[in-house]
Amino acid sequence: MEPEQLSLFDIQSEPVFKSQQPTLSMSCDALVAWKTRIFEYQQQVKVSQPAVQQTLFDLTPTHVDPDSIDPFSLTLQPMSFYRMPVDGPGEACLYFVIDNAMPLLLYVGETRKSNQRWKGTHDCKRYLSYYENLHRTHQLKTAICMTFWWEAPIATKPRQQLESALIAKWKSPFNKQNWDVWGTPFV
Repeated sequence: MEPEQLSLFDIQSEPVFKSQQPTLSMSCDALVAWKTRIFEYQQQVKVSQPAVQQTLFDLTPTHVDPDSIDPFSLTLQPMSFYRMPVDGPGEACLYFVIDNAMPLLLYVGETRKSNQRWKGTHDCKRYLSYYENLHRTHQLKTAICMTFWWEAPIATKPRQQLESALIAKWKSPFNKQNWDVWGTPFV
């Protein structure tokens, strides 16, 4: 009996399988529980009085106290703010993405040019899209808006330090620094 050489191109007997990624979705109960945990934490932050450190000398602070900034008390702006006509690149600021339906502080950011930061690609836009789509799927209300704090330092390093302090304080879930706290359901 003569051995038969297999053909490299004979695929008629081999089935072709395609692997599809499963569509992962959060249940309505899980979404509500996730939001409730964040809401309860942020409400506690809001009502807690920060510890005041006493000083020996009456010195003017050289930094901005993150406890003096309440994102929920700032003027609400629509998420479409960046599509409005503007005269220049904008100003340095801190900005906050809020779902005012509960309310939840979802994201804290900083920028040197307020009129340019949200044009184009921004990871938070994608997270918000997933967040809103999941809410629509479960017929839950959202009211996504932004607030701006215009007294941010112009210098990058102090502005970023202030942003980091606010991210740590409020534990905003869309900031990567807090993903280990709340998980990453919208990333």
